[in-house]
Amino acid sequence: MKDNIFVDSNLWLYAFILRPGEEDKHSRALVLVDAGNRYTISTQVVAEVSVNLLRKAKMAEPAVLDIVEDLYVQCRVVETGLQCHRYASRLRAAHSFSYWDSLIVAAALVSECRVLYSEDMRHGQVVERRLTILNPLLSGTAIL
Repeated sequence: MKDNIFVDSNLWLYAFILRPGEEDKHSRALVLVDAGNRYTISTQVVAEVSVNLLRKAKMAEPAVLDIVEDLYVQCRVVETGLQCHRYASRLRAAHSFSYWDSLIVAAALVSECRVLYSEDMRHGQVVERRLTILNPLLSGTAIL
């Protein structure tokens, strides 16, 4: 089990929602989340996944709650408290991350993750010499 890999919200959403034209992303995201690894996520990821399943996928509340409960069982869920927000502020200044991306990166670093899977950040970027951002949806990118 690899709880030193942080998985961003967008990858969970690709796994949970199949949209026309996104079949390849859906398939690769399913492989990722079904790999049997114990990934790390943050409370922000849980919230972002939940709101998008409710609003964009029009999923029923009981189904969303089931997914949330499964995430808490399957993943190591870390809080995005004051320490994380302070870290995110420094990361925004140093790397020009968006507000939400900086919180994701900060949560991954605070959790001592070595890899951050994200589809919308720069593939291959190394942050603070200890966190590598990888886009597992790119062809040729191995899922660890």
